[in-house]
Amino acid sequence: MMKYVALLRGINVGGKNMVPMAELKQVFAALNFQNISTYINSGNVIFDTAATDILNLQQQCQAAILEHFQIEVPVAVISVTDLKAALAHAPAWWGVASESKHNVIIVIPPIDPATIIAEVGAAKPEYERVFNYGQVIFWSAPLKTFSRTSWSKITAKTSYGAITIRNANTIKKLIALAE
Repeated sequence: MMKYVALLRGINVGGKNMVPMAELKQVFAALNFQNISTYINSGNVIFDTAATDILNLQQQCQAAILEHFQIEVPVAVISVTDLKAALAHAPAWWGVASESKHNVIIVIPPIDPATIIAEVGAAKPEYERVFNYGQVIFWSAPLKTFSRTSWSKITAKTSYGAITIRNANTIKKLIALAE
């Protein structure tokens, strides 16, 4: 069995795409996933399965969510092993400065990080830092100049549906819970 994290994009925000976590766990159980747990109300699910095809797992999750909740939600699925490897390769500046935002952008296959990076454009080094490892893009920016960053405007890009964003604390907590 492999352990995975599924990250749903755009649920339970501003009263839209409401997905109760208890029901979401039932949806994942109906897919024959094991050891299912959720973390906070933003659609973070940890589960075990023998399946190894990420695209197939994403499609299964998305289809089950659509069927149960009648909403189309992009779902990133990443193995805990890959997420831990990415975090182990995080740049030294990521997650450190308390006066900065530190985010992880998980790219949802079949889109790849290079496509997202090309679309958003180069980071503005005076305002932000960006680093890619595997399916993960690390991004940090000081709070006082956050609105001036290139990457803060990612939600206006056409590929926004191909990513989901979590802060550093959430990613670290997900890994801790998965262990």
